[in-house]
Amino acid sequence: MTAIVADAEWLAHRYDPGHDAFHFRRVARAARGAVPFLTDQHLGTEAAPVILRRTDCRDAIGTAQAPIHFLFHSAYCASTMLAQAFDQPGVATSLSEPVLLNDMVGWRRRGADPREHGRVMDEALAMLGRSFLSGEAVIVKPSNVFNPLARGALMLRPHARAILLHAPLRDFLLSVARKGMWCRLWCRELLENYLADGFVKLGFEPRDYFRQSDLQVAAVGWLAQQQDFAALAQAMPSRIATLASDRLTDAPAAAIAAAMDHFGLAGDRTALAGHPAIGRNSKSGAAFAPGERQRDLAAAETAYGEEIDQVVTWAAAVAEQANIPLTLPGALHTA
Repeated sequence: MTAIVADAEWLAHRYDPGHDAFHFRRVARAARGAVPFLTDQHLGTEAAPVILRRTDCRDAIGTAQAPIHFLFHSAYCASTMLAQAFDQPGVATSLSEPVLLNDMVGWRRRGADPREHGRVMDEALAMLGRSFLSGEAVIVKPSNVFNPLARGALMLRPHARAILLHAPLRDFLLSVARKGMWCRLWCRELLENYLADGFVKLGFEPRDYFRQSDLQVAAVGWLAQQQDFAALAQAMPSRIATLASDRLTDAPAAAIAAAMDHFGLAGDRTALAGHPAIGRNSKSGAAFAPGERQRDLAAAETAYGEEIDQVVTWAAAVAEQANIPLTLPGALHTA
């Protein structure tokens, strides 16, 4: 048991509150870098996970943990690419959307006792904060369903820093529109979950959401995240930096270098432009063709631009009424 907890290849994958146990599965570093998310969909189903009692894991790990930092995001903002770019042996290892943190969200929604939830969250972060090599930091990029718990995670790790990565509203809506029906449904599911979490504070009545279009619902989810990100950035300015996705995709090497500086990571900045994560689609792994992103956005503008114009105008009015900045404070300083 101690050997498993001491070995970062054994990913802490799930938490079972019924048995108060962590489930581990073996995922090599190269395998983690080859998939966009650390989910069963991408890793394959683990038929025989190693199941260890939480209290045993806590005793085995002790206080020997790597520095841990967070990359919180609001979806469709190149967060997977940025997380993968941090993964540099001897510098940092990254975890992209570990299911263990989704389990923390689900357990809280099902009525977990807040004090017990806090204790288990602390130990879940300890299980994730295990690096492959001595001296490495761990960068955790949770799914954005975890955003309502971001403040709590930062309070549990007072030395951790965070980057709040977000797409500008128009870019976000263009991504949603061009990805089609399933993406629009995902935005509705996200909003449903955020409402259950008490995360949406925009002054709408429950019935109002039934009168909103798909892109309005997507904008409401974006606004809820923007509101929370702004509050986090203002509350912890020395620990949190914000980054808009267009700045990341326009000059990725400079943005990654600045993010590494924010996290206090060592490593060779001159090699960042050649990092394989920059030149490929983070979901499919296929290399980007020259101008591919720009063509995709232009095609979406042609197909959905008029509707998006209307939704952006509407969302800006909602943001003004709720005192939500459309541009976040605390921007990461990139060269």
